[in-house]
Amino acid sequence: MTTVTDPFISPFSDHHHNHLFAAIDLGTNSFKLRIVRANPTTGRFLTIHRLKDPVVLASSTTSAISTTAQTRAIDSLRKFHHILASLAVPPSHLRLVATSAIRESSNQSEFIQLVYETLGFQIDVVSGYEEARLTYLGVLQFHPVYNRTVLTVDIGGGSTEFVVGLKGDVKLGVSLKLGHVTLTQRFVTNNNNNNGILAMREHIRNVVKESGLVEKVKEYKIDVVVGSSGSIRMIEKAIFMGYSSDLVSEIGLMEGCRRDWKFSRDELSGLVEKLCEEESGGREGGGRKGFFKTRSAFIVAAVVLLEEIFGLLGVEEMEVSGYALGEGVIAEKLAEVFDGFDLNANARWRSVLRVASRFNNKKRMSSAAACASVSQEIFTGLRKWNKIDVLLDDKDLEYLEAACLLHNIGLITGKKGYHKRSYHIIMNGEHLHGYNTEEVKLIALLVRHHRKKFLQLDHNSLRDFTDEMKRKFRVLCIIIRLSAILKQYQSLSTQSIQLSHSDEGFKLVFRDSSANNVESMPTDVDVELRKELQHFEKVVEQKLSVVVLSSPSGS
Repeated sequence: MTTVTDPFISPFSDHHHNHLFAAIDLGTNSFKLRIVRANPTTGRFLTIHRLKDPVVLASSTTSAISTTAQTRAIDSLRKFHHILASLAVPPSHLRLVATSAIRESSNQSEFIQLVYETLGFQIDVVSGYEEARLTYLGVLQFHPVYNRTVLTVDIGGGSTEFVVGLKGDVKLGVSLKLGHVTLTQRFVTNNNNNNGILAMREHIRNVVKESGLVEKVKEYKIDVVVGSSGSIRMIEKAIFMGYSSDLVSEIGLMEGCRRDWKFSRDELSGLVEKLCEEESGGREGGGRKGFFKTRSAFIVAAVVLLEEIFGLLGVEEMEVSGYALGEGVIAEKLAEVFDGFDLNANARWRSVLRVASRFNNKKRMSSAAACASVSQEIFTGLRKWNKIDVLLDDKDLEYLEAACLLHNIGLITGKKGYHKRSYHIIMNGEHLHGYNTEEVKLIALLVRHHRKKFLQLDHNSLRDFTDEMKRKFRVLCIIIRLSAILKQYQSLSTQSIQLSHSDEGFKLVFRDSSANNVESMPTDVDVELRKELQHFEKVVEQKLSVVVLSSPSGS
């Protein structure tokens, strides 16, 4: 690897940043930042950065946002502003939406003006209906339910949104002032508070009854019920990982790898019983805090509220979406920028994202996304070379990116042999919807052989492939192998990569993002990279050099 220091010349064009989109969700309990990289051709997008700050705007004593809460909010948004600026996300590709706490605050205008004067951010305060609509759009980016009548439930800190949607259109949107933060502040304040939980249940039933929600929902034939909020995702995780049985273990996920983001009414009731028993006995302690983390204080209200919703609406099973309001905001922004953006596109791609986020924690998901970013740039650069362009097409990029996102899912049970476990999850889990048998096998083999021994053309695994598919596989395999190595070099910016070709061969150029001098490639990584460069030369019949550009003092 060569390092070049040049404070004046950059080989990177702005197109990398033009495809970055972001949303900031200013919720009652927390602020969330989502930044995605979008493919303008397909409309697919991949989250490259997400950050959540527990700001807590709501107060049990006043409708105004306190000075202390405003300070927390500004500090959080300043952090978000720095990240957006460092990635050069175009301001026109960013939208900030405020929900219940700001929507109902008595000093809303004062707070919005403060944010604008301090950071230049313009905040859109959305209605409960608009919040529900955007959440439904977010769900459509995660679940292949476009052609089904969906009831979406999103429990926030200050309100819960219900939306019935079909084919991207909202048939019914209702927002109720029932949130896990406000319910906690009002009813779940002390230990031994069975009376408080009973009073909370009665309050929830009264609010739902007065709203007419049950009668309105019954006018539609609901095909599937989807929960989309962070609290519901945490409830699903607790059920899936055996919290109510004290059997919490990630290893247990391997046995349930066919399970796919859903839980039943009985499973929810078991968790409610466990948490309410802990609450009434004052035994929640470090176990609950260790598992639910920042949601620990509000989880009892969340599960009780959801159980009441299940009972009142007759819900027997709920699927869970990894996407919600923020992704809905981004989807709508993509539709503004890209002509013909199709909300129903990429059901296949969403199934990949669901598997990846099912088995990967945030750190592994971030690593997988970095691998995909590097792979995309190498793939794009190779396609510009006329001798390989006829071999690769847009679908091949999809297979490659899918393999990158799934290459490390086997790490859930340990590092040794994880690539083999990743392969078996893909081949045996029936997770990848919309892909045929050959496509699933191609993705799985890329995952299986992204490390260790490089697969030869005559290997048994490839015997069912045509000669053309074998050649494609070899090219895609060397790309994912290079990407898996290069993304380990922490200070390389995966947003600034360029592969070019000349008479001397290919050159892959990165920008170093460290603030100080360039750190050297770790020895073991450097050795592996040299092996992959040799594989590249053998497969592509061209040399490849890797160059890192850096600037003095991080400029």
